[in-house]
Order: sequence, then structure tokens, then C-alpha cells
Amino acid sequence: MAPECGDPWSRSVRTHDLERCRSLPLFANMHAETFRHVTAGAHMQRFPPGTMLLLEGDAVDFLYVLLSGQVELHGTWNDQETVLGILRPVSTFILAAVVLDTDALMSARTLENSEILMIPGDAIRSAMVEDTEFGLAVSRDLAGGFRTMVRAVKNQKLRNAVERLANHLVMLRASDPGVGATVVLRHEKRVLASLLGMTPENLSRAFAALRKQGVTVNGAVVTISNPAALIALAKPDPLIDNHAPFGADIVTPADAEIWSTNSHRAALARSEKRRA
Repeated sequence: MAPECGDPWSRSVRTHDLERCRSLPLFANMHAETFRHVTAGAHMQRFPPGTMLLLEGDAVDFLYVLLSGQVELHGTWNDQETVLGILRPVSTFILAAVVLDTDALMSARTLENSEILMIPGDAIRSAMVEDTEFGLAVSRDLAGGFRTMVRAVKNQKLRNAVERLANHLVMLRASDPGVGATVVLRHEKRVLASLLGMTPENLSRAFAALRKQGVTVNGAVVTISNPAALIALAKPDPLIDNHAPFGADIVTPADAEIWSTNSHRAALARSEKRRA
């Protein structure tokens, strides 16, 4: 289902928009003719904050490409709501539902003024059949998302709230070696609590519990004065946690998964060499 939006928020798709879309790994190796066919029926819309782009249970008619702004993915049940992810440019969402031509399992809404390119789902499915490179890119994208989901499920089922928060802080520190003793939370605490599978109250208690490991928090800034103690509590595991440093060569979950596996294998090889 396409979101409702008035004419003042709509505009034609510019060449620059298509170039940004083309730069995504999902579309980068697609044949030029296929890309033209896929985007021929696309349209651009600009949405104000708080716009519901789709509701869980809706038929998914478009693949959404976020070009500017910020989008929250969330799910609801029995008057409860949980945040499943926060998206920033340039990224796509609802790909799995588009591939299967199924209804959405999560809702999406804008958190700020956002520009979104909407590509018809029929065109995406046809391109997967006609263009092998694009079909492989879709498979890679979905594989990265699936492995990210498995890590999240293991994290929530195998660890308590304090351990989940500790590992999140270790991940923030490891993914940006230049941060030193402080890290900056990437989400407001309400959202972070939901992503870590706890209530905001439990998140506050978890931060309080980590004071013994030298963790103090002031707004979005977290100071880690004893990293070794935090790591000892967290016990990071490469089969749960992914510390990939997102940047020039790591831009998608699939990239991060490959980096994590290669890093883990290299660590095992070094350990074997020391024992030999």
C-alpha cells in the first residue's frame, strides 16, 4: 500500500535521486537496461515527521529507498509497541515482503522530514528473474539481514538485560577504535531499550548495575573508565556479536557478516599457531 500524501510533498524523480539509488550495493551491479526498467515506474515523495508509510498487515506494493531523513520500523501486539530498527540514508526496507509479494510484518513511519524513492514491487520481482547479478544482490542482502536477525535473537534469549547492554557498549567501542574512553549512544534511550528487548526502566537499572564496571552515563555520552572489566562481564562472542567497523568497505549487513567471519577465522588461526 502506498502512503497517502498530498501533492505539495510529491515531485518527479531526478537523475541525482536515481544515481544515489544506483550507488546502493543492491543495485550497483544491475544491468543498465534493467535499472531503467525497474525505476521507470518509480516515484519520489517527501514525507513530514510522523508519517505512517505502511502498517503491519498491509500489502507491500513498493520497495522503499530512503534517500534523506530517518525511518523507524516497529511492530505492535496487544496495545504494545516495540522498535525493530532505525534506518538512515541511503537504505532500502521491506525487501523480503517485496520478494515474496507478502504482507508487511512491521510498520514504518518517518521520524523527520524524509525523501523516499518508491519502486514498484512487480518491477523488482521481474528484475530478479531477468538479471542474474541483481538476483544475487537481493540474495546477499536478505542473507545479511537474516544473519543479523539470528544474532539479535541469540542475544536476547541467551543474555540478561545487563549483559545485553554491556555487549552493546562493547560493540560501540569496538566498531570505532578512535572513541577512547567515551562512546555516544546512536539512539535515544527509549529506542535503545526497545532494540535491546527491555523497558526504559530496565535500561536505567542496567546502566546503574554497570557502574561497578566503570560505566557512567550523561545523556547520550557513556564513559567507560574500565574497559577490561566491562569486557569481562560482557563476554563478547563472535557468533552473537558483530563488531564490524562500518565505513568505506563495510556498508551493508552482508559486508559486516563477511568481515566478522573473516575476523573470527583469523583469530582462531592465530590461536592455533600459538598453541603449535
